[in-house]
Amino acid sequence: MRIVRIKISLILLLSSLLFSTTATAFDSFIIKEIRLEGLQRISAGTVFNYLPIKTGESFNTSSSQTAISELFKTGLFNDIHLKRVDDVLIVAVEERPAVSDIGYTGNDEIETEELVKALKNIGFAEGRVFDRSILEKVKLELQRQYFSLGHYAAQIQSTITPQPRNRVNIQIDITEGEPAKIHQITLVGNQVFDDDELIDEFELSPSTFWSFFGSSDQYSKQKLAADLEALRSYYLDRGYLNFSIDSTQVFITPNKQDIYITINLTEGYKYTVKEIKLLGNLILDEEELLKQISIKKNGIFSRKLITASTEAIQERLGNEGYAFANVNMVPEPIEGEDTIVNLAFYIDPGRRVYVRRINFAGNSKTRDEVLRREMRQMESAWYSSEKIKRSRTRLQRLNFFEEAQVEQLNVPDVADQIDLEYAVTERASGNFLAGVGYSQAQGVLFNASISQDNFLGSGKRVGIQFNNSQVSRVYSFQYLDPYYTIDGISQGINMYYRETDAEEANLSRYALDVFGGALTYGLPLSEHNSVRFGLEAENVTIKATAFSPVEVHDYAVRSGDNFNTFKLITGWTRDTRNRGLFPDRGVLQSLNAEVTVPIGDDLQYYKLSARQHWYLPLITDYVLLLKSDVSYGESYGDADFPFFEHYTAGGPRTIRGFKENTLGPRDSNNSPAGGNLRMVGNAELILPLPFVKESRSVRLSAFFDIGNVYGINDDFDASTLRYSTGVGAIWLSPLGALSFSLAKPLNSEEGDETQMFQFTLGSTF
Repeated sequence: MRIVRIKISLILLLSSLLFSTTATAFDSFIIKEIRLEGLQRISAGTVFNYLPIKTGESFNTSSSQTAISELFKTGLFNDIHLKRVDDVLIVAVEERPAVSDIGYTGNDEIETEELVKALKNIGFAEGRVFDRSILEKVKLELQRQYFSLGHYAAQIQSTITPQPRNRVNIQIDITEGEPAKIHQITLVGNQVFDDDELIDEFELSPSTFWSFFGSSDQYSKQKLAADLEALRSYYLDRGYLNFSIDSTQVFITPNKQDIYITINLTEGYKYTVKEIKLLGNLILDEEELLKQISIKKNGIFSRKLITASTEAIQERLGNEGYAFANVNMVPEPIEGEDTIVNLAFYIDPGRRVYVRRINFAGNSKTRDEVLRREMRQMESAWYSSEKIKRSRTRLQRLNFFEEAQVEQLNVPDVADQIDLEYAVTERASGNFLAGVGYSQAQGVLFNASISQDNFLGSGKRVGIQFNNSQVSRVYSFQYLDPYYTIDGISQGINMYYRETDAEEANLSRYALDVFGGALTYGLPLSEHNSVRFGLEAENVTIKATAFSPVEVHDYAVRSGDNFNTFKLITGWTRDTRNRGLFPDRGVLQSLNAEVTVPIGDDLQYYKLSARQHWYLPLITDYVLLLKSDVSYGESYGDADFPFFEHYTAGGPRTIRGFKENTLGPRDSNNSPAGGNLRMVGNAELILPLPFVKESRSVRLSAFFDIGNVYGINDDFDASTLRYSTGVGAIWLSPLGALSFSLAKPLNSEEGDETQMFQFTLGSTF
């Protein structure tokens, strides 16, 4: 009993001593005044705001404990004392210092800006109250981040330097150390696929001599999780329904330099699909929904195809207004069968939804009506996922916007309505240019132009241009109203005067003056198809010299050197591209024809052309672009086909690696003369930019070009086709589209004029 009494007495004594460090026993009294002592940075108002006592209130020992507890909770003070002088309560505090400056050294793997942002989220930033416990959290957080990057030898040291006015500077010194390298990845349990085949699916890989160029051999917990999911997908996409990853072990050597990864897995059996069932509220005809299912009966089970099928069914229901349709696939293994499974798709369409309003954001210059007329989804109509996506695509093809996104917004307290908001990022759609430049084909350029693709935000194009180069002098005015009528009929007006020195363009020696104008209309036939028709009038004057070739002189003798021509223009275009600038999917096809109207003895000829651009997405960020151009021209009646209307080939817009306009027939002076048949094909592999996730202003490609030009009296001969290969780049600069190419002709012959490096300023072809 004596020992127990001694222990109780000691506990009471210690409790009394502990309490006496923070509070003093008070006899109850009425507070007449509260004074604050020790404040340096913190305002008195802040303290009074947190202090749970006021003048005129009764104060006692219990009140003091409450007051001290509330002030400590603020985290602003290291120490707090309460004192009484007569009926005055004195609150004496010792402020915690403020963080004046935080410095970081040694952080090469993580940018300082990212560190500051991440640590601010846990309360560590300049201007905040200094707390040693938070500093310890900072060290642990930094260490965690470096561990996730594979730097297991990383060390974090901190130095605290007191400053005047109760402030501190904190210096954090980081020693990152060398990242641990993956020495070996071992798979245990795989029988069907060998280790190399499976590890090829991983982002992580053991160190090799080329690992220096990447980080695939640097361990990361997040990367390993992604690789395990890729492994699971690899098996599930190939029929192994019961595949499982049993365990994963990651071992790091004592020197923290090498990592060994072991993955234990169970492959299970390969399943085929016996039956596919649709259950639930189907809404549509069962056969219609079955068309959306990619996986077929008696086919191999594939999670990838099942995911695509569920998304396709949701998309199809979305076109009928069911914006929130839910589709789940449940595999049903057949009892007693280890390799056969039935698939049941459970469909819950949810409530049918209307689109209440369509709003636009980001169009500070472009009028709402310009965006709204591109909408295929209407307000107060049933929701349609297809029309919503198509509306976004049409906005992207306007060339006024770098990007267009759409967001669905729920209407408060209404279950069957949503709002749509299309957010656009406007790009510079007009410019004023005046200056001096240089083009590889045209030499020195003097130019001045005012052009606006989106004139005053109306969607109309207006341009006035003057260009002066060694090849040509051009004055032009252009006007295009894409919605001349509310139904989408466009109107284009073009007036121009052009002086051309053909010799400077690598052609026969002659000059040409052309004054003309055109009026065209475009008529949409469907969502992707349109036709255009119009009338163009020109006055053409040929200027020959004593050094011009015989062909030019003979033509002038037979047909004259001044012509007034009237041409009927027509064409058909199909455009399914997803964007106007740098598309990565879709097809652009066009058929064009022009024919002169026979008036007197003037020119009588026609020209036909067929062009196609096909953008085919391949693996991630790679796109195959296939282009073709077949053009043909001929005279009718007794007239000759004009030599100045000949097609040419060679150069950055047709067959790169050959000097511009130099391929095909030659005149009596051995100068390129062009021909009446041009055949050109291009294949380009569009490449992702290194270190850039996505760029809307630069595009790189590797290409293969083939083609040639043939004269009126020449038969097409495939053996005379020229071809080249190389790499190219397009940059949408503030001055316009700049294209560069480095090409090597593969079958040039004697007399061909080659040019390895070429560039041009203007629209891409």
